[in-house]
Parts: sequence; C-alpha cells; structure tokens
Amino acid sequence: MGTVTIGVSIAVPEPHGSQLQERRAGFGDPAAHGIPTHVTLLPPTEVEDGSLPSIEAHLEEVAGSGRPFGMRLSGTGTFRPLSPVVFVQVVEGAEACTWLQKQVRDASGPVARELQFPYHPHVTVAHGIAEEAMDRAYEELSEYEAAWPCTGFALYEQGADGIWRKLREFPFGGPAVPAQGPGRSKRGRQPAR
Repeated sequence: MGTVTIGVSIAVPEPHGSQLQERRAGFGDPAAHGIPTHVTLLPPTEVEDGSLPSIEAHLEEVAGSGRPFGMRLSGTGTFRPLSPVVFVQVVEGAEACTWLQKQVRDASGPVARELQFPYHPHVTVAHGIAEEAMDRAYEELSEYEAAWPCTGFALYEQGADGIWRKLREFPFGGPAVPAQGPGRSKRGRQPAR
C-alpha cells in the first residue's frame, strides 16, 4: 500500500479564486497554477492511501457539526522573515476557520498532527519567490477585498505532477446549531457567530 499527500481547505470561490491565482502567477510564483486558491485547514499531510475512507468519514463528521459563516478577505500580511510567504488576510471568519482546523486535526482522528507554525488562516499570494516580487505582491494587493458565505470545505490530493486536485466537498450541516443536550458530540460545536 502506498501513501498520498492530502490537504483540507476552504476554496476561495469565483471570481475571486481565479483572480488571486492569476495575480500569484503574475508575481512569478511557479506553484500558482497547481494550487487552487484556498484557506488551509490541514496542510499537506502524507497518509496511507487505504486510510482515505476513514479520513472522509472524519471530515463528514466535522462538516456535519459546522455551519455556514461569512468569510471576508482584506489587505495583505506576511510571515517573513520566519517563512517566505505573502498573503491576503482573513478578517472575517478567522475564528470559524481556527475551530474547523482544530476539529480536522483532532488528536483522536485519522489526521492528527502538530503544525510547524501556530495556525493563522490566510490566502497565500506569493511563496518562496524573489524578495522584490514578494514586496510587489504585498503592495499591489494591500487594498484587496473579497467576501462570500462559506458553506463547507474540501479534501484535496496532490498528484505526482505537483498539482492539487479536489477529491470531495464536505458541506456544513446546516444553518442552525442543534440543542446542546447530553447526546452532544465529544468534539463540540462550532462557536456561534
């Protein structure tokens, strides 16, 4: 049995996703067209390919306990000098993204893992390119704005060609938070908006 590299993320919908992907390519980032524009919930993670059914079942459970929320991007930020990344900031929906990524990486789940850096929801627009191009990305997108209702997330697999492809979408359970009675899931519920 082999391994596959997976990731879980919230896709940035059209037309925003393609716009940011084209801008990323325009800054000279060679990875731009192989990575759909997204907010990461689970970074690239190597798993046994036979574990995908249990991972999908876990993600169904996480999505079932989530509910739609507003996402808004505004302005730029950077992780430099710690990491060579320029990003568009998530200014609304960050708390919900943080909750979701914790559920996805739950210690009792099939993709439990530690993160290299503390979780910070963002949309990468330049990664590992020349400093001047990183500066240009930071400046040119400093007034970027986009907003949409987030209604779920998706599981992606990185192909041998380095391109990320969507395997499956996981819509949230619904607009209402169920009663918090004794039958409550051990994972809890997404915080109220």
